[in-house]
Amino acid sequence: MNVRGVLIEDTFAEAFTVRAARIIITGASARWVSAAALKLTGFATSVIGCKVEAAIERELGSSDTPDGRPGVSVLMMTMGKDDLPKRLIERIGQTVLTCPTTACYDGLPDAPDRIGVGSSLRYFGDGFQMSKVIGGERFWRIPVMEGEFLVQEKFGMQKAVGGGNFLMLARSDGAALAAAEAAVDAMHGMPGVILPFPGGVVRSGSKVGARRSKTMIASTNDAYCPTLRAVTQTALPEGVNSVLEIVINGLDAPAISRAMRAGIDAACREGVVAISAGNYGGKLGPYHFHLRAIMGGEAPAAESPAASSPSAPAS
Repeated sequence: MNVRGVLIEDTFAEAFTVRAARIIITGASARWVSAAALKLTGFATSVIGCKVEAAIERELGSSDTPDGRPGVSVLMMTMGKDDLPKRLIERIGQTVLTCPTTACYDGLPDAPDRIGVGSSLRYFGDGFQMSKVIGGERFWRIPVMEGEFLVQEKFGMQKAVGGGNFLMLARSDGAALAAAEAAVDAMHGMPGVILPFPGGVVRSGSKVGARRSKTMIASTNDAYCPTLRAVTQTALPEGVNSVLEIVINGLDAPAISRAMRAGIDAACREGVVAISAGNYGGKLGPYHFHLRAIMGGEAPAAESPAASSPSAPAS
């Protein structure tokens, strides 16, 4: 299969189960919403080193938020069910509570598992905090020097998918970057997905484990490094001199498939030789996103019941 002359390799992206929360941040203006969201999602590219993966899902208009103010939705994901509550409380407490004018709401009201966020942060009020129940949901009003910080008591948590990905194999670094930027633009704002890496793009794709160290859970993906072509078992076709990766996390597999289809289609442009994907032979995770099936409009991802939980995530 090829799209506008770009080969779509017969391979698949391998993804794994994570736990996710959706955080709705509102503020007096887009400036302060952005300030809080960027701090909240900072240093959250990969669970390998950050313990959490997070990014802005999309911007929200005043008609889309609980309090009628500008807002954003953020998705935050962790590997373990027990990790997410701690990350939510520490990050919202340090980055949203501290930011002028903001309020914070749950974006997964139907999720069966509930995390006590406002119920933990309320103690910052030192006994002066107050709560109010609206529509069956409790909200905490925590006094701060500016006025009050409003935060919902509980946030939903659900199973999600981490590690959807595709690789752009290009003739030059400029062509790879142009393809990656086009792909990110095409996926921007799509509901249910985030691209957790800087600008949505990864240059340091990884493989599980390392040749020289038993303690490292991930190391450089040498098969896709152009400078190592002569000294390793390369996966790069002739003429490929630069590779960039886009990692996509989503609330479910169909959301990732839709984003991959849009991103890959946009990345198929002049200077790109092939589109590939990172997988570990089915040993890392149960979700397999077959590139040709996705671009052909077929069923997006297969989940293998026999597949085990991942021991180490991809980039």
